[in-house]
Amino acid sequence: MALIWKTILVVIAITALLDRFLKKIIKKRRVPLPPSPKGLPILGHLHLLGKNPHQDLHKLSKEHGPIMYMKFGMIPNIIVSSPDAAEQFLKTHDLVFASRPPHEAAKYISYDQTNLSFAPYGHYWRNMRKLCTLELLSNMKINSFHPMRSEEISNFIDLLKSCSQDRSVVDLSSQVSTLNTNMTCRMIFGKKYTNEEFGDKKGFEGVIQEGMQLAAKPNLGDYFPYLGKLDLQGLTARFKAVSAVFDAFFEKVLDEHEQQSSRGHENQEGKNMDFVDTMLGILTSGQAEFTFDRRHVKAVLLDMLAGAMDTSATVIDWTMSELLRHPTIMKNVQSELEQVVGLNRIVEESDLGKLEYLNMVVKESMRLHPVAPLLIPHEALEDCTVEGYHIPKKSRVIINAWSIGRDPEAWSDPEKFIPKRFQGSKIDVRGRDFQLIPFGSGRRGCPGIQLGLIVVSLVVAQLVHCFDWELPNGMLNTELDMSEEFGLVTTRAGHLMAIPTYRLNV
Repeated sequence: MALIWKTILVVIAITALLDRFLKKIIKKRRVPLPPSPKGLPILGHLHLLGKNPHQDLHKLSKEHGPIMYMKFGMIPNIIVSSPDAAEQFLKTHDLVFASRPPHEAAKYISYDQTNLSFAPYGHYWRNMRKLCTLELLSNMKINSFHPMRSEEISNFIDLLKSCSQDRSVVDLSSQVSTLNTNMTCRMIFGKKYTNEEFGDKKGFEGVIQEGMQLAAKPNLGDYFPYLGKLDLQGLTARFKAVSAVFDAFFEKVLDEHEQQSSRGHENQEGKNMDFVDTMLGILTSGQAEFTFDRRHVKAVLLDMLAGAMDTSATVIDWTMSELLRHPTIMKNVQSELEQVVGLNRIVEESDLGKLEYLNMVVKESMRLHPVAPLLIPHEALEDCTVEGYHIPKKSRVIINAWSIGRDPEAWSDPEKFIPKRFQGSKIDVRGRDFQLIPFGSGRRGCPGIQLGLIVVSLVVAQLVHCFDWELPNGMLNTELDMSEEFGLVTTRAGHLMAIPTYRLNV
């Protein structure tokens, strides 16, 4: 009899558990996953992505909607392709999607994802962002480097002026990249470094670009985690090589700064402290309210170097490309500069707030050519319902900024370069207007927006104000190749070549 009762109790318990389990399944099924293209076993939807994933995802979103579910290998992904959908993920449910997923490239290159860009959401990231925002990217700190920017840009203009005297063809992409590298190095390290000092023949620009492209390459280790250690694509070896170059260089920089300090060459009062000085000061003082050691310093330096250098140069490159394709718009910018600045001096940073049309040109360039067409993926910290769809915990959320900038419901003639669309508009690039989010939005928005906008606007203004530009070899403006090279930062596939003619009375 006792055995019978035990059996009955076990059956009742199992039945109750099954009932609870089935109710959970039914409850989940009441909230469907977002629409999805047809996938393949094992691969999921990886076969639908080509060399320009942002463009492929844009095409798919036209068929399946602005919130799509796609599986890349074993990993569930949510693709977001409209302003309204982006607002749901980056504002309404910002905290749920504030984290970053594991990322093989960042694990090796970014010191096990301890930098701002790739660190998971939590106590460490919140404190690191606060430190960087207050100590490195405040308006006071940015303004303190104003004399350095003026000096480097003056040298840059002199170089182009000498090229204009014999009508030489200028590799504008390369020259802008070098200018931005020089400004970035002086701001972060306190001095410029040659390629030989850097320790790699590719130089800063080459290694940064390689790292950005590697981080964006489809990696089996990201989609099938158990395959990561096998390194079937040879990517891990390349990650380690890039990481070793940066680590050796950062160690050299930190040693140099520490040696200067030990010799009594500390920064005197009134002398501007570079980022390394600031970070080492925090490290040695023990003021940080979280775990902060030499490795974390290097992670932040890499973040600042990549964020300040390659991104701004790319935006300038695309903006000048569009201006060369649209001579009338170029003339409009020059007319505004002549009225505000005059032809007897170069542009000052204090002029930028008065250049409304230039501001519209930069916005339009960022709309068509967002520096990161696919924002760095977010990760769902918990299950969530968005627009009536079930978003599973651990899903990776990919915001397609390139697609959002081409949304016909948000923009008229979205494929055309029309700066005047912003005339009288309050739409900005700082993350509050989800039609235009080249810097992201919410908790994971880029903290260096202010610095980036100053550099981009100032350099574009100087290039257009100081020079007339034409394409080489009689090339028509309609013939300029605008192909992309996909990466975390998507650059022009080919360098922009042009001939300058000096136009100032200076």
